[in-house]
Amino acid sequence: MVSLQTRSPARRVRGAPSILATVAKVLLIEDDRAVRDSLEFALRRQGHVMASAASGEAGLALLRDAPPDIVVLDLMLPGMDGFEVCRRVRAMGDVPVVMLTARGDDLDVVGGLEAGADDYVVKPVEPRVLDARLRAVLRRSERDTTRTVAAFGDLVIDRAALTVHKGGTQVGLTPTELRLLLELSGSPGQVLSREQLLRSVWEHDYLGDSRLVDACVQRLRLKVEDVPSAPVFVRTVRGFGYRFGPV
Repeated sequence: MVSLQTRSPARRVRGAPSILATVAKVLLIEDDRAVRDSLEFALRRQGHVMASAASGEAGLALLRDAPPDIVVLDLMLPGMDGFEVCRRVRAMGDVPVVMLTARGDDLDVVGGLEAGADDYVVKPVEPRVLDARLRAVLRRSERDTTRTVAAFGDLVIDRAALTVHKGGTQVGLTPTELRLLLELSGSPGQVLSREQLLRSVWEHDYLGDSRLVDACVQRLRLKVEDVPSAPVFVRTVRGFGYRFGPV
């Protein structure tokens, strides 16, 4: 098991193409040694700094000691399962989580997303596919300084500082939740389909899994709405998608 040292932001490789630019500290939590070794080797070849753990307990200990930039988490772990690990990771902060799930297991996908995962890949996974997903998730937390502060009632969104305040109190959002809120609030009143949001927020170039959008919307509502079951800001347009209000 490799220990991560002090955390630093994902860094850019000067002169490299954008798809290969993000180099991150990755924590891989996977109990299958063959899978763990294979993915760790492949991601290290892509330039990432790797640490790995064979159990959720060991992974959480690494996370506390040296926070990574992103976590790759297998759901089917011995002892503490991946769902509980994901919930604890999310309770500890906004470190993005990409989960590994069995092919076609809808319960795992939904459960993982509801636990707070930002994205998922299906096992067996091609290392280059996982690498692309990791980079996409990391890009969501990049700073956008082209826009300014916008206030919607007691919800204040600072696009330069990448902060959100509700009633004067800062709201803790994951990079994916923040990116979703920025995307929706960028065009108040405009309906955005799930497919549009998958492309702009998750950078999926195909008609991917709309559960990613729906689960993230539910988490976002819990944080920015006074009454999540009767949302004012993130509204559902049945049969089409979502729009940002009030307008």
